Amino acid sequence: MSLAVWFSLLTASVVISFTPGAGAINTMSNSLSHGWKRSIWGIIGQQIALIVHVVIVAAGVGLLVSRSEVLFNVIRYAGAAYLVFLGLRLLLSRPTVPLDDAPIPAPPQESRWSMMRRGFWVNLLNPKAIVFFLAFIPQFVRLDQPQLPQYLALIATVVVVDVLVMWGFFAVAARPFRRLTASPRGQRILNGVFGGLFIVVAALLVLLH
Repeated sequence: MSLAVWFSLLTASVVISFTPGAGAINTMSNSLSHGWKRSIWGIIGQQIALIVHVVIVAAGVGLLVSRSEVLFNVIRYAGAAYLVFLGLRLLLSRPTVPLDDAPIPAPPQESRWSMMRRGFWVNLLNPKAIVFFLAFIPQFVRLDQPQLPQYLALIATVVVVDVLVMWGFFAVAARPFRRLTASPRGQRILNGVFGGLFIVVAALLVLLH
């Protein structure tokens, strides 16, 4: 991969990562609920899913998904259902601070594995990501050159950029609102906002073709 091609890849990766989506919403929600440092575990899960997407496309399975309306729709609706589940869980969650002087026991902190797993499924259950990489990868991977080094360079670039954008921008952008988590009303507002955003993204995943 030449330097010019890699720079184009880098530029495209930055633009893609800054495009708001379920991953960005999940990252901001994690940053608010668990703090900026711990939000990295959800981001790691999202990157594992991203790598799986690239492998799926490289293996040719992505082409099968893009050409099979049934398979595409199964993954699409499963992804939308999962986002709705996350949204409703936030909307129905109880405040974890005292309300009207009545102490409410705080739930145990979500484990790293749970955050990684949630981030993984948020990104994986998006068939449009597979279709996107089907159009994206051919622009930067030449078939007349060794494939493995090119795919490794592509994965490394996309993952590093996405981690930096998610952790350095979206997770940080949520920090000023963390003070709202100190009150029951603030928690309900934030849960309502992010729960609603998950459901909106789910609706877009279903309605936009």
